[in-house]
Amino acid sequence: MIAALMAIACALLLAVLLMSWRWRSSHQRQHEALQAREEHLTVALWGSGEQFWDFDLDRRELHLLHADETGGDLGLAVTSRQATLPLVHPHDRPGLRRRLRAHLRGDEPLFNSEHRVDPDGDGNWVWMRVHGRTVQRDALGRPRRPAGTARDTTANRHADAERRIASEVLRSMSEAVAVLDRDMHFVAANPAFSQITGYSDVEALGRPFSMLDSDSDGRGGPLRHEPGRQHWQGNVWMTRRDGEEILCHVKHNGIADAGGEVNFHVVVLSDITEQKRAEQELRYLANYDALTSLPNRSLLSERLARAIVRARREGGHVAVLFLDLDRFKDVNDSLGHATGDRVLRAAAERVQHAVGPQHTVARLGGDEFTVVLEGLDAPEEAENVARRVIEAFSLPLALDEHHEITVSPSIGISLFPDHAQVPTELLKHADTAMYQAKAAGRRTWQVYSASMDEATRRRATLAGLLRRVVERGELALVYQPRYSLHQQRVVGAEALLRWRNPEFGAIPPDQFIPLAEDTGLILEIGEWVLKEACTTLRQWHEAGLDWMQMSVNVSAIQLLRGDLASTLARILAETGVASGQLELELTESAIMANVGRSASVLHACRILGVGVAVDDFGTGYSSLAYLKRLPLTTLKIDQEFVGDLTRDPDDEAITSTVIAMGHSLQLTVVAEGVETAGQLQFLREHGCDEIQGHYIAAAMERDECLAFLSRPVAVPAVPA
Repeated sequence: MIAALMAIACALLLAVLLMSWRWRSSHQRQHEALQAREEHLTVALWGSGEQFWDFDLDRRELHLLHADETGGDLGLAVTSRQATLPLVHPHDRPGLRRRLRAHLRGDEPLFNSEHRVDPDGDGNWVWMRVHGRTVQRDALGRPRRPAGTARDTTANRHADAERRIASEVLRSMSEAVAVLDRDMHFVAANPAFSQITGYSDVEALGRPFSMLDSDSDGRGGPLRHEPGRQHWQGNVWMTRRDGEEILCHVKHNGIADAGGEVNFHVVVLSDITEQKRAEQELRYLANYDALTSLPNRSLLSERLARAIVRARREGGHVAVLFLDLDRFKDVNDSLGHATGDRVLRAAAERVQHAVGPQHTVARLGGDEFTVVLEGLDAPEEAENVARRVIEAFSLPLALDEHHEITVSPSIGISLFPDHAQVPTELLKHADTAMYQAKAAGRRTWQVYSASMDEATRRRATLAGLLRRVVERGELALVYQPRYSLHQQRVVGAEALLRWRNPEFGAIPPDQFIPLAEDTGLILEIGEWVLKEACTTLRQWHEAGLDWMQMSVNVSAIQLLRGDLASTLARILAETGVASGQLELELTESAIMANVGRSASVLHACRILGVGVAVDDFGTGYSSLAYLKRLPLTTLKIDQEFVGDLTRDPDDEAITSTVIAMGHSLQLTVVAEGVETAGQLQFLREHGCDEIQGHYIAAAMERDECLAFLSRPVAVPAVPA
C-alpha cells in the first residue's frame, strides 16, 4: 500500500516537472519570437530612414519612434520620445489641414501629405512626407489616434531642383556640349551640337567622336584620349556632316570615378572659324575695325564727307546716329575684356542688320558706334531707324553657360543741313544728343537741339553744387513701405534719396546720383543716407514699431572703394539699431563690377548681421553662379516684369521662375512696382513673400510714413 502511494507521488511529481519544463520552453520560444520581431522592426525603421508617429487627439500628444545607430545587438536601437507638434509653413497649412480633416471624416482611407515644417523653431524649414491612418476610435466610432510614418525629403527636393536647373542650362548653351563614354563614343549631346556639327543627337549617339576627324589638323584625329591626361583644350579643325571644315575651340574634361578611373568625357565645342578668318584678314585693312569688321573713324569721316557733298548737291538730308552701349564698362570689369569683345561683335552685327547694308555703320572705339544714313526723304526717317536699332537689342546675348547679358544702346541723332554743315560738328552734336538719351533713362534716342548745350552746362553746374549738398542740408529721405503677404502687414520700408535745391528745385535721382558716382561724392552722401535711415528706424522703434526693418540702397562705388563694413558697424553703434533690422540693396551691375571684391565686402556686412538684397533682379546678368557665391538674403523682382503680370505670359513665366529659384536658395523674394489687384493675386498665388508699390503706398516723408505705419494697413481682398 505504501509502495503504491509512493509510486503515485513520484508519477505526479514527474508530471509537474514535465509540465514546468514545457511551459518554460514555450515561454522561451515566445520571448525569442518577440525579440526577433523587435529586431526586424528596428532594422526596418533604420533601413527605411523613416520615423513612426502616433498622435493622441484627446490629449494633443505626439509620440515619435525611430531607429538610430546607438547600440544593441545589431548596433541599432529604437528611440522613443514625446514631442511637440512642429510648426508648419504658412503656405502648406491649408492643404495639410484639408487632407487631415478629409481622412478624419472618413472621406479618405489614408492620410498623405508633403509639407514644410520647422522642427526646432529656428527658421530652418525642412520638407516632410507623411503617411498615416486612424488606428483607434472611441465607442461612437470617432477617431482618437492617427498614426503613421514620416520621412525628411528636403535633400531629394533640392537635388531634383538642381538637376532641372542643370538640364535647362545645358539645353540653352550656345556652345556644343557632348558626353562620351570611356571608348570616346557619344552618349549625349545638346541642341547646339547639332547646330554646329550638323549631326542630330540621334545620329551621334553610339558613334565614335572620330566621325568629326579632319585631315587638316595633322594629329590623326581631333581629340585623342591619352592615359593620365584628363583635361585638354585647344583649337582643332573638324568636319561637319555636310563635309564643310570648321575651326573649333575644344575643351575636353575627363570625368573620373571614386577609384580615379575615367569612364566619361565631356567635350565643349565652339565654332571659331569666321572669327579666326576675320582676324587674319583685318590685320591688313587699315580702314576697318579689327574687332567688328566695321569701318573705323578714318573711313567713317571719309564716307560722311562724301555723303554731305552729295546731299548738298541733290538737296537731300544726311543723318548721323551716335550709339553708346549702356553700362558696357560693367561687362568688361566683371566678365573680362574677352567677353566684352564678344558683346561688341554681336552688337555690331545687330546694328548693321537693323539699318541695312546700304548705310554705313562704323565703330569709333570702345563701345561707341556711328551710323551714317543717306538718301533720307524726311528727317523723321532717322528716328524710325533709331527705333529699329533699339528693338534689335530686345533679345539677350547668350555668352556662355554662366552668363546671358541684355545690353541696350542710347542713341543721339544729328542732321545735315539742320544742325551742322561739316562732319566734325555733326558727330559732336550727335554725341551731345546721345548723352541726353542716357540722362533720359537710357535705351532711347534723342534728336539734337541747341538747348542740349544748355543741359550740358546744367550738368556741370549740378556737379559743382553737389559738393556741398550735405553741408547745406538739401538732401532728404522718403520711405516706401514693404508689405508681407504671409504676415498680412507692413514689415519694413525702403529709404529713397531726394535732393531739393533752392535754385533748381527737386532734382531727380537719375540725374544727380550718376554725378555723385562720377565725382566720388557718393561715399559721403551714402554714409549720410545710412545714418539718416538708421536714425529714422530708431525713432520708429521708440514709437512702438519695433518690428520695422529698413532697406537702404548702396552704390557700386561704396561697395568697391569705401570701407562699408566698418562704416555700418559705427553707424549701428551710434544709432542703437539692431543689425538684423537693416538691409542693403544693390543692383546686379553694382555687384558684378568686381565680384571678388563685392563678395568679400558683403560677407563682412553679413557677419555684422546686416541683410543683403539684389535690387532689380532679372534686368542684368541674372547669373546663378554669383547667386551661389554671394551672401544674399533677398531677391527683389524688377517692376519691369511685375508691371505686365496678367498681360504678358513671358513676364509671368519669368516672375514665377524667379520666385521659385529664390525660395530654393532660401531667399526672401520681394516684388517691386505692384500697382493692381491682379498683380497682387498672381504674386500671392505663386508664393511671393513681400510686395512694394503704389498698391500698398507711395514713398512718403518720415512723419507721414510713421502715421501710415501706426494704423492698420488694409490691403483690398483679391477676388477668387
